[in-house]
Amino acid sequence: MNAPLEGFTVVAIEQAVAAPLATRNLADLGARVIKIERTDGGDLARGYDHAVHGTAAHFVWLNRGKESLAIDLKAPQGRAVVHELIGTADVFIQNLAPGAAARLGFGADELRAARPELVVVNMSGFGNGGPMRDRKSYDMLIQAESGLISITGTPDEPAKTGIPTADIATGMYCAQSVLAALLRRGRTGEGATIDVSMLDSTVEWLGHAMYTQMYTGVQPPRMGVSHISIAPYDRYPTRDGQILIGVQNDRGWQTLVNSVLDIPEMADDPRFATNVLRVRNRGECDSVVAERTATFTTEALDAKLAAAGIPAAQVKQMAQVVDHPQLVERDRWRTVNTEHATARALLPPSTFEDFEAPMGDVPALGQHTRALLIEAGQDPDALLRDGVAAQSSAFDSSALDAAPTR
Repeated sequence: MNAPLEGFTVVAIEQAVAAPLATRNLADLGARVIKIERTDGGDLARGYDHAVHGTAAHFVWLNRGKESLAIDLKAPQGRAVVHELIGTADVFIQNLAPGAAARLGFGADELRAARPELVVVNMSGFGNGGPMRDRKSYDMLIQAESGLISITGTPDEPAKTGIPTADIATGMYCAQSVLAALLRRGRTGEGATIDVSMLDSTVEWLGHAMYTQMYTGVQPPRMGVSHISIAPYDRYPTRDGQILIGVQNDRGWQTLVNSVLDIPEMADDPRFATNVLRVRNRGECDSVVAERTATFTTEALDAKLAAAGIPAAQVKQMAQVVDHPQLVERDRWRTVNTEHATARALLPPSTFEDFEAPMGDVPALGQHTRALLIEAGQDPDALLRDGVAAQSSAFDSSALDAAPTR
């Protein structure tokens, strides 16, 4: 079967996480993605670290399957190249500072006046308008402004999430909106102008915590790995470590105490008979569970919980995750090329029965510059000589004179 987005082209002036994640998702679905980068270092995520054979871990994660054009957007010739590429594209995505794209001539109104069928997505920290529209908007800052940090961590110490949650939420909503816009365009012929903000995306993800605040007036507490509305739901000690257990209904509680922990007298204990009561008496409930879990080894308890159908998990470290038997047995890892060496990459979570994501190479800065300049009808030698464009020295430019094909 053809890739779902085969034949669609996306041009993106992007950096960091949110927009690159959105376009990588589109590339994984078969779209051609042309990544516009600065000539002096490119996407700032390239410089975060050198963890993957000399390439930054963020960049390897977010940029496979794209073509890199290193071009100076401050130069008229550079902007002209990008305009030519957008002129034949289906989608244009940008996450520059607020107003920067319009100042460079890539505003949605200008682009869609020439091509109403174009789908334009503007990504920002705080949205189009409002008192904070021009503020800087890194993931950590949005986690703070959205309230995510206020509910993350332990009762004693707030924390941001260990992954860039605000960026990821924004990237996913961007990709979703592009797919919806292309579906609508297929029916109407009309493109779209879409704004996706990091603040909106992250506040939407607050879910029950936000509704709890709105309708009770009470700030939801930080619960560590526990849960404000469910008990028992936490990590519990074992003889040689700990295990997470989450019992989400009263039937599960009955099974836990009868079939796993062998304390049947707790099944109908008036303190624990319903979830509401268990939450109200959380400390006592957790103590009862912990006293029994501490008599098992982690492996033995994990097996017993699984056999009884009780949701449970061991806390995996990163080294255990990359060799997780569930991923290995299901053949979820692939190999992609990077500028310096091959690297492992996980298949996208959405598994099509008759299509596998192409999992293309992670491009070097300007790897496709010459080919894309030719495609845009420009003289690559002149633009490269004048410093308006840059070609990666890691690749033989003579082999790249033909435009990339999919």
